[in-house]
Amino acid sequence: MSVLKELKAFMMRGNVVDMAVGVIVGGAFGKIVSSLVSDVIMPPIGVILGGVNFSELKIVLKHAVGDTAAVTINYGTFIQTVFDFVIIATAIFFAVKAINMLQKKKEEEPAAPPAPTNEEVLLTEIRDLLKEQNKK
Repeated sequence: MSVLKELKAFMMRGNVVDMAVGVIVGGAFGKIVSSLVSDVIMPPIGVILGGVNFSELKIVLKHAVGDTAAVTINYGTFIQTVFDFVIIATAIFFAVKAINMLQKKKEEEPAAPPAPTNEEVLLTEIRDLLKEQNKK
């Protein structure tokens, strides 16, 4: 039973939950960026380069014969994946930079002085009582 308790404690730690959320959001973000690159950015680049469709760029090592598929090196897909990576890395860089700026501003705000402890309150009361007695 202790293993189950340890597993539950591990899974409920903030870091693990935050990481899981980050992986899920990152996966969705990756799909969005892949679509942006393949459907929005690459077609105009292909038109500028003379109607090139990057996903079709490949080197045929062995042509298809009968039911056997052709053996190809798909360097156009690789180029598109590199664009995906550059855009994702740039977006994450700016997101982390913005988060760091927000945390820095939060740290710069002066903290409110801590409330006096019970000992300080009692000592203050004793001091005030002694002042009153000295006045009499």
